[in-house]
Amino acid sequence: MQTLLLNSDDVAENARLSELIPAIEDAFAAYERGDAQMPPKSYIDLPQYNGDFRSMPAYLDAGEWDAAGIKWVNVHPDNPADHDLPTVLGTMIYSDPETAVPLAIMDGTELTMQRTGAAAAVATDHLAVAEASSMGIVGAGAQAYTQLAAIAEIRPIRKVIISDLDDERVERFVSHFSDRFDVSGGSIQEAASCDVLSTVTPVEDPIVPREAVGEHTHVNAMGADAEGKHEIADEVLLDAKLVIDDHAQTTHSGEINVPYNEGVLTDGDIHAAIGEIVVGNREGRTPEDGITVFDSTGLAIQDVAAAHVVYEHAAENDNGYPFDLLGLN
Repeated sequence: MQTLLLNSDDVAENARLSELIPAIEDAFAAYERGDAQMPPKSYIDLPQYNGDFRSMPAYLDAGEWDAAGIKWVNVHPDNPADHDLPTVLGTMIYSDPETAVPLAIMDGTELTMQRTGAAAAVATDHLAVAEASSMGIVGAGAQAYTQLAAIAEIRPIRKVIISDLDDERVERFVSHFSDRFDVSGGSIQEAASCDVLSTVTPVEDPIVPREAVGEHTHVNAMGADAEGKHEIADEVLLDAKLVIDDHAQTTHSGEINVPYNEGVLTDGDIHAAIGEIVVGNREGRTPEDGITVFDSTGLAIQDVAAAHVVYEHAAENDNGYPFDLLGLN
């Protein structure tokens, strides 16, 4: 059996958001139902390189399909400036659960961006006001692009405010989307006042204050993925209907990790996991809600679900490079 090698262009071409978003929603549901296995994310810390590696294995049964895989991923913030490389790199091994044959080896960097955008879209669909038409983004890196593309699939986004300390990155973002949206650079305060806000920065000191956030804004806190990272002021988290992706991961390395481990925020302040809302066990947005927050650390089940979508379309479209990894042919 051939293993399909898929580069970043192949992943981008076949990660169709119209199918990726429901696949990620299916993954959250499978996890909540107990139809998924996802061992804790393991970390290798490399302070000498200002970076780390993470291993993320998972299996899920979505009913009509099941899938397994593992992603080997890093976060190296110095990469762009020092090596002209992305901050996040990754490799995904996508396997047949029945035989363990590696069906594909694919670029995990593009996969991570696509599934992260799709996860934010799932949360936004359940937690943002139905008529949300404005979106703010703090952080104009690669993740910002898929945040907007995915969320625009499920809300009628027209106005976009992008905020970043790097003016060149803001200009690139504005240029990229100017034909689709009314998009402009702005302050964090302007971005945070929009109907939907996504934060995609690696900061450890909160940069989004409570007074900046609109009274009915939905916040996707996407940047915190390691201990000590913290983008959103504690007052926002405490005032909001707070939804997480996974308790163990968010309390260890998500947006809530700092206030949770300091005792500022407790389990009583967490409304639900996103899977509970997807399967209908807990409510999403209600007419009485003000601010809502989704704390996303990124789950291995998301990678497996995304890899499933990418592989199925790549195989159909003869994308990628098939090779005899196992030496059986």
